[in-house]
Amino acid sequence: MSPQQMAVAEAAKFVEKLNDIIIFPLIALLSAVAFLIFLYGCAQYFMNATNETARQEGVKHITFGIIGLVIMISAYAILSIFVATFALDLQLECARDPNFSPACATAFTIP
Repeated sequence: MSPQQMAVAEAAKFVEKLNDIIIFPLIALLSAVAFLIFLYGCAQYFMNATNETARQEGVKHITFGIIGLVIMISAYAILSIFVATFALDLQLECARDPNFSPACATAFTIP
């Protein structure tokens, strides 16, 4: 195995571990937090139907939860557009699973 192939393999392992350990769990965690804030705001709004200040607090939580979900969906869409625009689909799949395709052996080489 040449030094360049070893470097490519190490880069692929790093990206895969980064995705598995940090990025995907962080996205899931932030999505769950935004959804829970939304649900908490809904519960607060309906349970305090007679208290106007508590209802306003519920509306704030609902709004922040929706804003958080919209931001995460937008970020995902922007990343998807970026990947599609620059044709990085193969590189991403090879970073996730180096045995995805025989083309993964040359996916990270610069022409």
